[in-house]
Amino acid sequence: MMAVSYSFCPRYPRVSSISSGRHPWDTQVKKNRRLVFASIQKPANDLCLQSKVQTLLGNVKWDDKGLAVAIAQNVDTGSILMQGFVNQDAILRTISSRKATFYSRSRAMLWTKGETSQNFINIHDIFLDCDRDSIIYLGKPDGPTCHTGSETCYYTSVFDLKEQQQVEGNRLALTTLYSLESTISQRKAETLAEQTGKPSWTKRLLLDNHLLCSKIREEANELCQTLEENEDKSRAASEMADVLYHAMVLLALKDVKMEDVLEVLRQRFSQSGLEEKRSRMSQG
Repeated sequence: MMAVSYSFCPRYPRVSSISSGRHPWDTQVKKNRRLVFASIQKPANDLCLQSKVQTLLGNVKWDDKGLAVAIAQNVDTGSILMQGFVNQDAILRTISSRKATFYSRSRAMLWTKGETSQNFINIHDIFLDCDRDSIIYLGKPDGPTCHTGSETCYYTSVFDLKEQQQVEGNRLALTTLYSLESTISQRKAETLAEQTGKPSWTKRLLLDNHLLCSKIREEANELCQTLEENEDKSRAASEMADVLYHAMVLLALKDVKMEDVLEVLRQRFSQSGLEEKRSRMSQG
């Protein structure tokens, strides 16, 4: 898989022109390039970007209409947000604007996700697959991606249909971490209703702050013991699972989503520990 890196070029790079093969919409292609990319004044930056973009576009296996499939993925949760088609100019505009841009086959024009709803997908990176015939837009959505108002366009489970399960509302294609978060959220909602029978462990934690905090401290200590007592990695994984689960219950009570936590971690990637500490102290 090939990533498009921006680390050696300006954050919002611009180039004067990119050559391409002939397509039925060649006139529109040239027009779009003039609109998206203005001439650059620094030749070194121009060559830098042109080299990277040429490498990207030269490796894509465009179909006979000059298109390829592009998938938008949430940079923090990993959720697949949507799929669309792109041509060379859609990628160029995405690189320039850092907003996920596609090519509409029905309207024969470029369109940027969010240009009407304002629910943009802010691009952090672009990847090509090993066969160079599909693309990933890795980004952060400003709001629901699907026109139905759903978080992603993927909310219908084939296996639910196969097993004839009745599902209330849309069931998103969640990974393990977010499936757990969803379950905890459901238990939290249930605690607001009248309690009947013996509550689940999750509900007990949600209803007793002292119990929850004591369990987080207990599980964190047991995780540290796996290092101090040189226990095997399966034990460490088990204890970390306990820490993560109990911490996620606390986050649910604080109305904090795992996505928020992961976003904080991503923002700290480029910070040293001292920089991060100073930042927190200044905010305090």
